[in-house]
Amino acid sequence: MQINVQQLNEMRQNGDDLLLLDVREPNELDICSIKGSLTIPMTQIPQRFDELPRDKTLVIMCHHGGRSMQVTQWLFQQGFDKAINLEGGIDHWAQLVDTTMPRY
Repeated sequence: MQINVQQLNEMRQNGDDLLLLDVREPNELDICSIKGSLTIPMTQIPQRFDELPRDKTLVIMCHHGGRSMQVTQWLFQQGFDKAINLEGGIDHWAQLVDTTMPRY
């Protein structure tokens, strides 16, 4: 399942119970991030997925949506049925929602 950045923005504004999981690398996070995101690099997800809640919507994001789609699919296989990929990633967020955010 996927959502776009406008849908995520609405969910956040509505106070929906969700966790934004950023799977980018630390050097990418140094450039920009969405406040309140949990950050676990994609390569660490298999060792750390027990840190993720199963009862809450997980919106997984990366730079453009490719890595996060892989993580979303893997989490689904592990029983996380509320995992959702953020289509277009933080780059779309910076283009369409928070235009003050640095892009790379």
